[in-house]
Amino acid sequence: MQDYVLGVMEMRFAQLIWRLAPVTTAELVKQCGAEFGWKRTTTYTMLKRLCQRNIFQNEGGTVTALVSEEQFHGKQSEKFVEDTFGGSLPAFIAAFTKCRGLSECEAQEIQRLIDESRERSRNADSGI
Repeated sequence: MQDYVLGVMEMRFAQLIWRLAPVTTAELVKQCGAEFGWKRTTTYTMLKRLCQRNIFQNEGGTVTALVSEEQFHGKQSEKFVEDTFGGSLPAFIAAFTKCRGLSECEAQEIQRLIDESRERSRNADSGI
């Protein structure tokens, strides 16, 4: 799970790749120069790090995502809940809502997600 912990600049770089992918390394170098003021070597060093973590791949000069941004954030969230709340999603939600509360719109959206998750579980259990 350590692979899903990124520093601030690694995260900004990853978001740039997700936004552009698939992207050539030449275009990525150009975009990183414009957005971050990076030189080619810095871009390649950062790319190598994220490729070693199996988040992206660079094949034939084209960078693609091995993990979508949504999957990445999901893994980060799982790790946070596991590390902080012993893996208990209800404990996380209880702590979150105790401090902040939920709007009616947020409560409806969470209920929709729960209903979808239940439906997926039922379908998986019945082999659909």
